[in-house]
Amino acid sequence: MSEVNKIDVDALETQEWLQALESVVREEGVERAQFLLEQVLEQARLDGVDMPTGTTTNYVNTIPVDQEPAYPGDVNIERRIRSIIRWNAIMIVLRASKKDLDLGGHMASYQSSAAFYEVCFNHFFKAPNDVDGGDLVYYQGHISPGIYARAFVEGRLTAEQLDNFRQEVDGKGLPSYPHPKLMPEFWQFPTVSMGLGPIASIYQARFLKYLDGRGLKDTKNQRVYAFLGDGEMDEPESRGAISFAAREKLDNLCYLINCNLQRLDGPVMGNGKIIQELEGLFKGAGWNVIKVVWGSGWDILLAKDTSGKLLQLMNETIDGDYQTYKAKDGAYVREHFFGRYPETAALVADMTDEEIFALKRGGHEPSKLYAAFKKAEETKDRPTVILAKTVKGYGMGEAAEGKNIAHQVKKMDMTHVEHLRSRLGLQDLVSDEEIKDLPYLTLEEGSEEYKYLHARREALQGYTPKRIPKFSESLTLPEVDAFKPLLEEQKRDISTTMGFVRALNVLLKDKGIGKNIVPIIADEARTFGMEGLFRQIGIYNPHGQNYTPQDRDIVSYYKEATSGQVLQEGINELGAMSSWVAAATSYSTNDLPMIPFYIYYSMFGFQRVGDMAWMAGDQQARGFLLGATAGRTTLNGEGLQHEDGHSHILANTVPNCISYDPTYAYEVAVIMQDGIRRMYGEDQENVFYYLTLMNENYHQPAMPEGAEEGIRKGIYKLETVAGDKAKVQLLGSGTIMIEVRKAAQILSEEYGIGSDVFSVTSFNELTRDGQDAERFNMLNPEAEQKTAYITNALTDAVTVAATDYMKNYAEQVRSFVPSSNYKVLGTDGYGRSDSRENLRRHFEVNAGYVVVATLSELAKRGEVEKSVVVEAIKKFDIDTNKVNPLYA
Repeated sequence: MSEVNKIDVDALETQEWLQALESVVREEGVERAQFLLEQVLEQARLDGVDMPTGTTTNYVNTIPVDQEPAYPGDVNIERRIRSIIRWNAIMIVLRASKKDLDLGGHMASYQSSAAFYEVCFNHFFKAPNDVDGGDLVYYQGHISPGIYARAFVEGRLTAEQLDNFRQEVDGKGLPSYPHPKLMPEFWQFPTVSMGLGPIASIYQARFLKYLDGRGLKDTKNQRVYAFLGDGEMDEPESRGAISFAAREKLDNLCYLINCNLQRLDGPVMGNGKIIQELEGLFKGAGWNVIKVVWGSGWDILLAKDTSGKLLQLMNETIDGDYQTYKAKDGAYVREHFFGRYPETAALVADMTDEEIFALKRGGHEPSKLYAAFKKAEETKDRPTVILAKTVKGYGMGEAAEGKNIAHQVKKMDMTHVEHLRSRLGLQDLVSDEEIKDLPYLTLEEGSEEYKYLHARREALQGYTPKRIPKFSESLTLPEVDAFKPLLEEQKRDISTTMGFVRALNVLLKDKGIGKNIVPIIADEARTFGMEGLFRQIGIYNPHGQNYTPQDRDIVSYYKEATSGQVLQEGINELGAMSSWVAAATSYSTNDLPMIPFYIYYSMFGFQRVGDMAWMAGDQQARGFLLGATAGRTTLNGEGLQHEDGHSHILANTVPNCISYDPTYAYEVAVIMQDGIRRMYGEDQENVFYYLTLMNENYHQPAMPEGAEEGIRKGIYKLETVAGDKAKVQLLGSGTIMIEVRKAAQILSEEYGIGSDVFSVTSFNELTRDGQDAERFNMLNPEAEQKTAYITNALTDAVTVAATDYMKNYAEQVRSFVPSSNYKVLGTDGYGRSDSRENLRRHFEVNAGYVVVATLSELAKRGEVEKSVVVEAIKKFDIDTNKVNPLYA
C-alpha cells in the first residue's frame, strides 16, 4: 500500500467505523465483533481489495477472563496428581540413566506440557468403547515418559516396565517413543519422526468424516487431538496440509502446539515470536486460533494496566528474551522486563521477586487450558489450533528450566532432584532418606486422589491410550475363483495396471467386502485407466458437488458426493499416503476393517514418502500400495524423474511390507486375494502389500496349473523351451519377463539351448525366506536343515536373472541359487526419456543382452566357445565401448 493511501482522507468516517466496532464489542461481545469483521474481510477480498497479510492479535489470551467457563474439576486434587505424575516421569529417565547404558531419554518436554495432558485426561479424552473408537490422540513423541507415568499411577503399567524404559530387547521394557508395533495394546499412533503427527492427524480426522459420510460408522462424537511442538512446526509436513483441514471443515480436529519457544538446540525464533507467526499462518488457512499465553496472575496485572504499557511490552518482547527470563529469577524479570517502562515497573512494585517469578505462562494453567479445549470442542465447521505458551523443563530449576540444553538433559544431581521435590510439593511423600533411591510414587488405594483419578476416567469411558490390536467383525472374503476372468487368457493385450483395475472392480462388487474397499488416488486416475470409478462409486467430498461438471454428458463424468467411495487427494502423495494409513489402520482405531488401495506413480512412492511408509509399518497398517508405471524402462518418454528402478529396494527396508513385481494379470489377482486373506482373514497379519504395475500392454496368458503357491512364495516355472545342446534357467519379473521369454526363443532357435523360464514375482520375499532358513540352520545345527524356497525351485544349471530394477534386487538371492554361474541384469543408473526399446538397450536388459549373458556364463563352463559370445555381441549390435549405464 502506498503512503498516500495511508492518509486518512475522512477522519469522521474512520471514527464512525471504530465507534461501531467498539459498540458491538461492548453490547454483543468479542465473538460477534469477530464474526462481523470476518464477513467484512471476506467481502473485501471478493471485491478485490488488497488484504493485509499475517493478521495477528495482541500477545494475550484469545479467551477473555469473563468468558472463561468455570473449571469443572478439583484443582487441588488435580495438582497433586499432576505433581506425582511429573515426578514419576523424571524418575523413569533418571533410573534408566543410572544403568550407564547410554539409553538417553527426554524429561523437559513433558514437564512443559503436563498440564495439557492432565486437563485432557481428566475432562476430554474419551477412551475406545463398544459404541465408538473414542478420541484419537497423537501424543507429542518426546513426552512418552509422562504418559507411562500416568499409566503406572492408574495401575496399567508396572514398576518393572518403567525400570526397563528404552530396554526392549528382552521384552519387558517400554519404547522410547509411541510405537504401536512394540506396544500393540497401548499406543495408537507413531509420532516421531517430527512432522508425521500433524499431517497424519489431519487425514485421520478427514477419514472419520469419510466413514460417517458413507454411512459405515457414526463418528460424529469422535475427536482427533494432535499435540505438537513449536519447533516441530518447522517441518513442511507440519504446515503443508493445514489449508486442506480448513477446506474440509474438520471441526473434529484440534491441534495443541506447545510453544515453549525452544527447538532441540536453542530458540525456535529468538528474534521473533513463534506464537504470532503461527497465529497468522493458521488464521490465514482458515483455522480457529486460540492463544493461551498468560496464566491468571497476569490477568490482574493486565486489568491494572490503564496505560497500555504492559500490553505494549508483551507485544514487543521477543522470544529469545522470554526464554532468558524463565532461565533467571524474579529479580532479573523485574529489572529487564517490567523495568523497561516506569508504568510497568509500577505495576509490580508491591510484588516480591518470588511472586513475579511465580507468574505462570498460560500453558501451565489448567483453567486457561480447559477454556481453550472447551471452545475447540464447541467450534463448528473449522479445525482449531491452541497455541499454548510454556516453559521448557518447567519445574526443573537449574537443571534445565528455560535453558537451551533442556531437551538433552537426562541426568540430574541430587540437589536438583531435591529442588524438584520441593517445587512439586512432594516432601510428605519422599523423605530425605528415600529420595536417594529415586522412588516411584503411587496413589494410596481409597485416597481422595485415587478415587478422583479413576472416577474421571470412568466418566470418560475408560483408560487411554488404548489400542485395539484386532478387529472384532468377521469378514466374508473372496476366494481366488472370484477373479476367474483374470486367471484365464485375456482376449486382447492389456497391462498389469488394467489387470489390477479389473481385480479392483471385482472387489468393489463383492457383497462381503465391497463396502470396505477404499480406492485412493493422487490425481492420476486417468493415467491408470480408473476414471470409470468416478461415476461408478463417486469421489468423496464432504460438501457434495455444488457445480455441474464439464464432462457431465459422458458416462465416466467427474462425480463428487458426500457418500463417494474414492479418495481423490490431488497432486499430494504425502496426503494420499496419510489417507491410506488412516484407512489401513481403521481396523484398530475404529474396530472397522477397511481395505485401502492407494495407486500412484511408482517413482513418487517410497522415495517420496519413505518416512510415512516406515510409520505405516510401526502403526501396523494393513492394505495395498500400488506402484504404477513401474520399472525404469516401461514409461515411454517421461525421463529421469519418472522412471523407477529402485522402489523394490526401498520397499524391502520395511520389515512388514510384502512386495511383488508381477508380470501377468493372474499373478496380480492371486497376490491381491492372498493379501486380503492374510491381512483380513482369521489370522489378521500385521503386514501391508506393495505391488508394482506396468502401463505396457502385452499378451496375458492363462495361469499355469499349480502356479498359485509359487506366485505367493515368489517364484514358479512359467514354461520350458526346448533345446538339445544345453539347459539354462532364465528368471524374469515385471515387464522384463517379455524380454526374457524372447531370449529363451532365440537361444532355442538359433543356438539349440533349452531354457526353464521362471517368473519371479518377488525377489524380496525369496530373500527373506532364504535368510530365515539360513538363520535357523545356523542356530539349530543338529536339527533337520531347512532349504530356501528358491533353492528347491532351481537346479545348478546356468542361471540368468533380468528385471527392470537395480541389480541389487535380483542379487539378493545369489547365495540361495544352486548354480555357481548366476548372472544378474538390471537397470542401475538414472532414467532418461526415450522409447522402451531404446531404454532396454541402454540399460542392457533387452532380449539380446539376456542371450549374451547366458552364452557368456555357458562359455565360463566350457559348454559353448567364447567365439559364440563374440558373434552374439555383434549380432545384437552391442557396443562394447559404451559407458556403463550406472555412470551414463
